Amino acid sequence: MPAFDLPLDALEKHRPDLEEPADFDTFWRATLKEAGRTAPVLSARPVDSGLRLVETWDVTFRGFAGEPVRAWYTRPARDPLARPAVVEYAGYGRGRGLPHERLTWACAGYAHLLMDNRGQGDQYGSGGDTPDPHATAPGGPGPAVRGLLDPHDYHYRRLITDAVRAVAALRALPGVDRARVAAVGNSQGGGLALAVAGLVPGLAAVLVSAPLLCGIRRALDLTDAGPYGEIAGYLAVHRDAVAAARRTLGYVEGISFARRATAPAHFGVGLRDTVCPPSGAYAAYNRYGELGGHDPRREIHAYPFNQHEGGDAVHVRRQLDWLAGVLGP
Repeated sequence: MPAFDLPLDALEKHRPDLEEPADFDTFWRATLKEAGRTAPVLSARPVDSGLRLVETWDVTFRGFAGEPVRAWYTRPARDPLARPAVVEYAGYGRGRGLPHERLTWACAGYAHLLMDNRGQGDQYGSGGDTPDPHATAPGGPGPAVRGLLDPHDYHYRRLITDAVRAVAALRALPGVDRARVAAVGNSQGGGLALAVAGLVPGLAAVLVSAPLLCGIRRALDLTDAGPYGEIAGYLAVHRDAVAAARRTLGYVEGISFARRATAPAHFGVGLRDTVCPPSGAYAAYNRYGELGGHDPRREIHAYPFNQHEGGDAVHVRRQLDWLAGVLGP
């Protein structure tokens, strides 16, 4: 797939206007206030992963509406230190999988929480363990269109709330340096990490690659791939739902969350990405932190000949080096 979005010099200046809902902040304050009324962690049970250099717990925490969300918590074995920590969010259609699948952050010395995606986990990987009790909200069958006609019913209101509560859960677990917690994600996970950056006070860092939910309106005009294609397909049938859908999507726009973020940030993007067009990532990067009263430390790495995989393992190595420099040993 050749490059199809803006050229790099235009991407580096891309700061699109937003049709941000007037009650954006009120909406999220009310949502998170309701979710935060109870202690986050319900249980943390040690599991035998078959690995000896790390230890893993099967964690259940309270997410949206206090509903149980599953996660894997992994950290270096037999280590008494309070470690800097990473909460990781998985991509669209993935669940938390099996505990031995994602070991990079724990092997680098971090305490690592991998959140399950409610109502997902059936498209890729090794499955998930968290149902979405609200899956019957009006909209299409896929998560991207579930509840699309009303922001209060939308799947991503619930999933973003889960992501915020995952940070609270990680901070409540043993062996975590609560002041040094980073949010990490790729694709849908990158969109969730950006939302967390805009909603969670005191986050130490955010690492985002190929983020979904950024520049949503432009993405719907550019691509029929992936989750955006599900939204376009729904609106092709429900032709009178466009205004309601656009209103709902305004409450989960990643650029809006990025504007409110204050933590140091590291971005990655493939310039031939048709799943999450690069203009969305650049818009979030270029407007990152603009409402916070200062200019947060941030950098972005572009991979001109790569698609949704972006920099892949090369980029992960850059993330490791950058995060070590931000969080320290």
